[in-house]
Amino acid sequence: MSSELLKRRSVVARVLRDRGDTLVVTGLGNSSYDVAGTSDSAHNFYLWGAMGGAAVFGLGLARAQPGRRVLVITGDGEMLMGLGSLATVAVDAPANLGIVVLDNERFAETGMQATHTARGVDLAGIARAAGIADACLVRTADELERRMETLGAAKTTTFTVIKVSSEPNPTALPPRDGPYIRSRFREALLGAAAHR
Repeated sequence: MSSELLKRRSVVARVLRDRGDTLVVTGLGNSSYDVAGTSDSAHNFYLWGAMGGAAVFGLGLARAQPGRRVLVITGDGEMLMGLGSLATVAVDAPANLGIVVLDNERFAETGMQATHTARGVDLAGIARAAGIADACLVRTADELERRMETLGAAKTTTFTVIKVSSEPNPTALPPRDGPYIRSRFREALLGAAAHR
């Protein structure tokens, strides 16, 4: 991949820079590491071992919390596995849901094999065809800045594919204990009384 591609960790830091009280759901692998490495928070829900489930998990959360912005950050491999979820997201189209796909064109967790996006599959085009009207592809820092300016004010479901470098970053492991992640997230969202 070209060295001109955006750096994944820097992209995630920019996407989350002005997150406020946004709830963040991550796909497995690098998206979880990057979110943990730049913006770990009790308002993050890390999906360990749920490949293909990030978008629909985000949809469920957006429906359950219509007053909160929900952002799914995942990778191209995970999104390819969950393509059918885009139709469900599009049919429901919650105004508070955003999906960001970090597309390094690699299955990083299993050995850096090329994904279908390396062979021309257009995830933003698939999202638009499913019915998500606000879907776009970002390749440059200027395009990223323009997209970030519009995402905060979006009144519809958004889908953003960001082409990033496949260069490795230091691994920042978020919590891996599922019950702990659930409890931490639930308490941050609903307060301590949620455990009673």
